[in-house]
Amino acid sequence: MTTLEHVRSPEAYAGPGPFGVLAAQVRAEVLRYRRLPEYVVGVVVLPVILFAMFGLPNAEQTLPGGTSVVALLFVSFACYGIVSQALFTFGADLAEERQQGWLRRLRATPMPMSVYFGGKLALSLVWSLVTITGIALLAQLAGNAGFSPARLATTVGVLLLGTVCFSPMGSAIAYWARPRAATTIVNLVFLPLSFLSGFFFPLSQLPDVLQGIAPWLPTYHFGQLAWGAMAPADDISLFGATTGGSTWLHVVVVVGWGVACTVLTALGYRRDLDRERS
Repeated sequence: MTTLEHVRSPEAYAGPGPFGVLAAQVRAEVLRYRRLPEYVVGVVVLPVILFAMFGLPNAEQTLPGGTSVVALLFVSFACYGIVSQALFTFGADLAEERQQGWLRRLRATPMPMSVYFGGKLALSLVWSLVTITGIALLAQLAGNAGFSPARLATTVGVLLLGTVCFSPMGSAIAYWARPRAATTIVNLVFLPLSFLSGFFFPLSQLPDVLQGIAPWLPTYHFGQLAWGAMAPADDISLFGATTGGSTWLHVVVVVGWGVACTVLTALGYRRDLDRERS
């Protein structure tokens, strides 16, 4: 009985493995979006510009607990940037790639679709970190924010958690909305969420009816977590951001929202597959 021996071709080489494939996908995504000035300016740079316009004029103002107003405004505009990053990267752009048939072609390749979505999430985290860093540097150098290193590190962790939890919201919109309408829907969802959650104006300055709506929004709980990481509760109240609910409630709402939107994304992805096979 003879056995067949597998002989490797001299031109063959070992593949990079799953992590190598993911790293290559992330690099490709970062390079691609870096070459899109409308994306870099609209999603990454705009929060920094808005902070410079509305945050820096509050330099030298310090709350009784020792937190600078600029530090809390850094949190506000960073939250705005994070939600914008998550929704546009996973919402409008993913919908456009669906419309172009790019995802259908990817499914015909050996690359697992988990690598595609993982690359998108890593891309969102990279650009979120760039946005956070830009606002933080401006706040510290031009606004004398006086960050506590420990509180700043915790806040950055909360902001990146927000990227992970809100990205599925964008992908759910991309899969359940018509591709041409996805960008409009993202804007219709994103701007009211940011406004009603106190990212542009402190919640105490909003009408009572809008303040009553805020606790029902996931972005409100995200903001509460981020402000709570940066400053003590008394300073947050004086700043105008309400501190209703416990930290665990905020965590459960934000993470639960991310899980629910992930399920919706999976159902939408499965619906696309079923349509292709029928």
